[in-house]
Amino acid sequence: MHQGSCLCGAVRFEVTGALHPPDACHCSQCRKHSGHFWASTDVSRAALTIHGADHLTWFRSSEKVQRGFCSTCGSSLFWDPLKKDTISIAMGAFDLPTGTRLAMHIHVADKGDYYEIGDGLPQNQH
Repeated sequence: MHQGSCLCGAVRFEVTGALHPPDACHCSQCRKHSGHFWASTDVSRAALTIHGADHLTWFRSSEKVQRGFCSTCGSSLFWDPLKKDTISIAMGAFDLPTGTRLAMHIHVADKGDYYEIGDGLPQNQH
């Protein structure tokens, strides 16, 4: 079981089972949503329990995706591909230890110009 929350604790969540290795998305939407790149892990919707869901606000960022954040403190928590059986959870929202490591970078062709990626992990341009 893995647990986590937003900054103020109004939204808490639990994930049953092991976490998949996270990826870091560098697309412009993820950078604007999170303030930098978005590191997250995909979990089965059935494995996720959310407490305080009434404090979540969902922003429909595209036809296929909504992003969830705490309406009290503004913490970015979820990236939700609406028609899939999984949902992505921000790695920074998990209580430690997570027991996983970043696996890859995605959408690096759109990354910010203010940083370099130098960790040696695979980098997908799109």
